[in-house]
Amino acid sequence: MYSYIIRRILLMIPVLMGVSLLVFAIAKVTPGDPARMMAGPTAKQETIEKLHRQLGLDDPILVQYGRFLWNAMQGDFGVSYRGQNDVLKSILARFPFTMELAGAALVISIPIGIPMGMLAAWRRDTFIDRAIIFLDLTMMSIPIFWLAIMMIFVFGVYLNWVPISEGDNIILPAISMAIGPTAVLTILTRGSILEVLSEDYVRTATSKGLKQRMVLARHVLRNAFIPIVTYLGLLSVSLLTGAVFIENVFARPGVGRFIINAIAARDFPEVQGAVLFTATLFVLINLFVDVLYAAIDPRIRYA
Repeated sequence: MYSYIIRRILLMIPVLMGVSLLVFAIAKVTPGDPARMMAGPTAKQETIEKLHRQLGLDDPILVQYGRFLWNAMQGDFGVSYRGQNDVLKSILARFPFTMELAGAALVISIPIGIPMGMLAAWRRDTFIDRAIIFLDLTMMSIPIFWLAIMMIFVFGVYLNWVPISEGDNIILPAISMAIGPTAVLTILTRGSILEVLSEDYVRTATSKGLKQRMVLARHVLRNAFIPIVTYLGLLSVSLLTGAVFIENVFARPGVGRFIINAIAARDFPEVQGAVLFTATLFVLINLFVDVLYAAIDPRIRYA
């Protein structure tokens, strides 16, 4: 197990290097002069050239990338062009708001999606099963940005149940983010349980006279939970990165809104830092999910 974890950590290095190379290249081909953006539109050419030397923008591309990669490996994502703030500190200051939103969406999705999937699987080919599938397909078809706007209009403007001018509102953003994942989780749970129900050991347990609830709890759920754990791991990352639209619509001060503002301002250190931060979270959560497999299914062992 420990050797597997070490190998996975070593494999993280080329993945993150590839991400860093990609974001660095995108920043370089994007129109706009960082020095001129920092100095302002009325700055003299001498001031801009001085900033070029200070920022190292006159160095060869490979030297710039090597410096950027070395600093990133030490947790130094540089300073922003706009406010000269430390990029990593700015991201960490906003990350709790994004985690709060993603956590609230998970709290909504898991208690609804998994039981609905279990119910649909246990009542397969019945009206309940078909109704749940229809509801899931409808929920998956709704664009998240349209849903967020409609929820603001209905619950914030028309009914006036929740404030819409304050960025600390968590109810509507969490529901908006949870609609799609809940539907996917329901369908995934249903399919996984149906696959396990067709196994011989499940039919044997049923033929021995065990109650359906006991068969489901002891023999089905644990084996059916592996693909669900995989999805929950990916869902955790997607909720953290997918908060871009929701945080902007609901004016929440999270990492998603931070990225949008950085892109709009052509603040490349902030964009690069946020992308690398998110990529690191992605590979770490994937590693955690893989290790969790062995705890769920004793048949899985890592050499």
